[in-house]
Amino acid sequence: MIPAREALDRLREGNRRFVAGRSSPDTLDRRNRRAELTGGQEPFAIVLGCSDSRVPAEIVFDQGLGDLFVIRVAGNVVASSQVGSVEFAAARFHTRLVVVLGHSGCGAVDATLEELRRPTASQSRHLRSIVDRIRPAVESLLADGLGLDPVSLERLAVRANVRASAHQLRHGSELLERLIEEQGLVVVGAEYSLETGVVEFFDGVPGGLPPPDPVSSAAPEGA
Repeated sequence: MIPAREALDRLREGNRRFVAGRSSPDTLDRRNRRAELTGGQEPFAIVLGCSDSRVPAEIVFDQGLGDLFVIRVAGNVVASSQVGSVEFAAARFHTRLVVVLGHSGCGAVDATLEELRRPTASQSRHLRSIVDRIRPAVESLLADGLGLDPVSLERLAVRANVRASAHQLRHGSELLERLIEEQGLVVVGAEYSLETGVVEFFDGVPGGLPPPDPVSSAAPEGA
């Protein structure tokens, strides 16, 4: 079992390699790794991320087969099936780090902000179910009347949505609560930048391990 802090370090190191354009040889050795994994898996991190095609967790963290247990849904929202998937991996594989991964330019978040500004009656009930899960996290940003420009509003909304999903995982499951209290499970929130490729961990990062400066994280290793 890999402790949460070590798992977080691995993800940060992998993201630095991704940003620098240098993949680990271990990541590239997929053929031998595939044979090893036929008997089981031991993912060191669980990632609940958005379904956006530009944010594949294994690639942005430069990880290979069997390294990550990935759950993807538009807007990285948390419903019963997502909670159950996280519970399954945390309990079955003893994975001790959960990352809620949002990203800049999230279409689901933008759609929610648009719906709050101009409600529509024709939206599919299935699409509305995603909007309704994001709505509580972001509607206060509009209600407060801060006069934010669209870019700032979208960025704050993305992070508010990540925080809400991470909070729900921490406090919406008796199993996960017990693993957090007794076995060192950690749930953190992060944002991937489409522009830079950098993943910034900003919510729930374990004490004594402050998040690095995003600019320094983007620098190539050894620079």
